[in-house]
Amino acid sequence: MILKRFPPKYASPGDLQSFQLKGLRWTVSHAWNNSPFYRKRLEEARVSPDGIGTLSDLSRLPFTAAEDLRDNYPLPLLSVPPGEIVRIHSSSGTTGLRKILCYTQKDIDDWLYMFARCYELAGLSREDRVQICVGYGLWTAGAGFQLGAENFGAMTIPSGPGNLDLQCTFLQDLQTTVLCCTASMGLLMAEEVHARGIRDRIHLRKVILGAERTSEAMIATIKDLLGVEEVYDIPGLTELYGPGTGLSCRHETGIHYWADFYILEILDPETLAPVAPGEIGEMVYTTLGKEASPLIRYRSRDLTRLVEGECPCGCILPRHDKILGRSDDMVVFRGVNIYPGQADEVLSKVGGIGSEYQILLEHKGDGKDYMTVKVERASQRNDEADAALSRAIAVEMKRNLMVSCSVEIVPYGSLPRSERKTKRVFDNRRY
Repeated sequence: MILKRFPPKYASPGDLQSFQLKGLRWTVSHAWNNSPFYRKRLEEARVSPDGIGTLSDLSRLPFTAAEDLRDNYPLPLLSVPPGEIVRIHSSSGTTGLRKILCYTQKDIDDWLYMFARCYELAGLSREDRVQICVGYGLWTAGAGFQLGAENFGAMTIPSGPGNLDLQCTFLQDLQTTVLCCTASMGLLMAEEVHARGIRDRIHLRKVILGAERTSEAMIATIKDLLGVEEVYDIPGLTELYGPGTGLSCRHETGIHYWADFYILEILDPETLAPVAPGEIGEMVYTTLGKEASPLIRYRSRDLTRLVEGECPCGCILPRHDKILGRSDDMVVFRGVNIYPGQADEVLSKVGGIGSEYQILLEHKGDGKDYMTVKVERASQRNDEADAALSRAIAVEMKRNLMVSCSVEIVPYGSLPRSERKTKRVFDNRRY
C-alpha cells in the first residue's frame, strides 16, 4: 500500500534512522527544558540533550512507567505551560488514581493524522460510512475513531458501545460499510446480526477491532457471521496518543506501526535488554514530537515481537506482531510462565470450537495447582464429539505450553460476552 494522502514522513526505509534521531534529540531537549520530572530523571541518569549523538544513545535514557503517571497525578509528564493544553484523556488505574494525559493542539493534529492514515491503509474512501461502537468521554477511543474518520473525510456514525438494537438499525438504514469496535463488541454484533437474520440486509465491507487481544477463531467468527472479508487490528495506548498508532494491513502479516511518530523498542521485561529479532518482549515507547506529555522509554507492559522483512502490501512502515498479552498478566502455573495470548494461539489451532474460552486456576487441598479450560464448541456442532475435542485441546495445551489441564466443553454462546473487554483468565488460587 502506497500511502498518498497520509504518507510516512520519511522517504525510504533507509531514511528512518536519521529521521528518528532528529525526533529523539528534540524530545530529550524538550523534556529537559520544560519538565521538572524529566529533568530530574535525566540528571540522575547523567544524560543531557547534548549527549544524544546516535540512536544507540536511547539505551542510556531512563525508563518511564505507569507508576510515574499515578505518582505525579493529576498532570504527569507535563512539558508545556497549562495554557497550551487543549484536551485531556484518561485511562483507569488500579490504585484509584487515573492516568491522565494532556494534549496540545499539535498533539491532537498529529494523532488525527495517524488515525486517518489507518483508514487509508485499510483501503477506505470518502464514500465509506464508519459506525463507531466504542466508548466516548475520557477514554481515547471514541474521539480518536471519530475525529480520525472526519479528518479522513468519511461519513461518521458515532453510535457508541452497547444498544444492539440501535446498532443493527443503523447498520441497515444508514448502510454502514465500516464497523469500528472492540473485539468483544464485534463478536456481540456478529452474533446479533446472525440471530436476527439480517446479514443479507447490511452493507459492511470492513471491520476495525481494537482495545484487546484477538484470536484467529474470534476473527474467523466475525468474518463469517458479518459476511466481511477484511478485519483489521488497531493497537492503542492512552499514554502514547490513543488508538490509531498503527494498523494491520489486508495481508495480515503484522501491524504496521507509525515509526515516524515514535520509536518502538522490544525488550525483555525482566532484564530490560533488547530481545533477538522475532522473540517476544515488552513494547517500550519513545515519542518523537509529542509536546504536552512526551514519553521517554515508557514501559507499556504489552508484549509482542517485531516482524522483519518487507510486507507484501508495499508499505514501508515497519511491523510488529499483534499484542500477545501483558507482562503483568502473566501467570505462573506449576513453574511455567503463561501469557493469555499463548492460550489464544493454541486454541486457534483446534478445529470445532468457538471463539470464547475461560481459563480457571485453583489451588486445592492436596497442595497442588489445577487448571481448567472451558471452551465453547462451534455453533454448528452438537455434544457428540465433546470427548474427542477435550482430548485434542488438552494435548495441544500440553504440547505448546507444557502444562496439563482438564477441559470442559460448553455450548456455544454460554460464556460471557462484553461490549468492552472480555476477561478470560481467572486466577482463584489462595495459598
